[in-house]
Amino acid sequence: MTNLDSDGVPSPSRLEGKYQAMVVCWFLGLGSLVSWNTMLTIGDYYYNLFPPSYHPARVLTLVYQPFALGTMLILAYNEAKIDTRKRNLIGYIIFFFSTLGLLVLDLGSSGKGGIGNYIGICVFVAAFGVADAHVQGGMVGDLSFMRPEFVQSFFAGLAASGALTSGLRMITKAAFDKSNNGLRKGAMLFLAISTFFEFLCIFLYAFIFGKLPIVKYYRTKAASEGSKTVSADLAAAGIHTEETASNDIAKHERLSNKQLLFQNLDYALDLYLIYVLTLSIFPGFLYENTGSHQLGSWYPVVLIAMYNVLDLIGRYTPLIKSIKIESRKGLLIASFSRFLLIPAFYFTAKYGDQGWMILLVSFLGLTNGHLTVCVLTAAPKGYKAPEQNALGNLLVLFLLGGIFSGVALDWLWIIGNGKF
Repeated sequence: MTNLDSDGVPSPSRLEGKYQAMVVCWFLGLGSLVSWNTMLTIGDYYYNLFPPSYHPARVLTLVYQPFALGTMLILAYNEAKIDTRKRNLIGYIIFFFSTLGLLVLDLGSSGKGGIGNYIGICVFVAAFGVADAHVQGGMVGDLSFMRPEFVQSFFAGLAASGALTSGLRMITKAAFDKSNNGLRKGAMLFLAISTFFEFLCIFLYAFIFGKLPIVKYYRTKAASEGSKTVSADLAAAGIHTEETASNDIAKHERLSNKQLLFQNLDYALDLYLIYVLTLSIFPGFLYENTGSHQLGSWYPVVLIAMYNVLDLIGRYTPLIKSIKIESRKGLLIASFSRFLLIPAFYFTAKYGDQGWMILLVSFLGLTNGHLTVCVLTAAPKGYKAPEQNALGNLLVLFLLGGIFSGVALDWLWIIGNGKF
């Protein structure tokens, strides 16, 4: 039986496919960051391959972020005119070929270092940044006018990519630790797995996600509210939007990006603060400033793993209503209060033992995941679909801006310790 909602758009009496959509969103989130997390997780391989003066963890992150932020700035400005289907598929395809390119580059050079290979890696990492802006902004904008659970699942998938790669890294490190070229074998396995996941995401988005009844319902509803970004996805699902378009121009009026930003400036600031703090510590500080990093050491691998696992847990804790922060003032206070972690990390690295450092890293990951989901599920409420899509893109822009600023500030740890 089919009912009509308040806009006259057909809606199923039960929104079939909710849980399937959540699973697909999880995998799409995983695919949007698994390639980059692979690069972070195999950082010890690159520290073995290149001289320490190359600072792989810091340089690769610094290469990645300007391309992500610059591309996102262009896409956010033009989001209302951009076909979401093409945008997301282009992003996942770039991820696939870039990850495959890293694998081919290493195989072609037989695992040798040198400035040429380092530049080649940087080029592929820059492509990751371009792909990230396409996928993360496109998916968050698309999911923002659906259900909050879809946004939560997508961001849980993002964090799961880190937890998955960290877990596999510990297994491969144990398996290959005593073998010849053990680090390289583990790195190759990681890149192959990441390439597979990127291909899986292309398939899931192109042929599965858009055909789920609940997704078709929300996209049809978005089209009825004036959204132009969903047309290609609806057409791929066999739905033509021309008939659902209304002649009521006032109904399709939406707030401008500037108006949306001013109404949600606190949410944008929350995300900026969350990620500027996190990326000023993770991953560069954990690899180079924890005081116990030695080539082949388990310590930085464990620190990265603890961050990723607790970040993943933090993406699910907002499902517990009693601890979910919905107050706008509460989110702002929580985001600012995390800056107390900077002196905590400094003094722990200088005077504390490894147990305290692991505890701090775990808290950093937990709060990062929890606050991210709290902000991104609260912000879109109360807006029409085209406004929710635009707001999602704006918030991702500030998130990436925070990451870029954090990566730049991360270098201050080197300058402060005279290690440049």
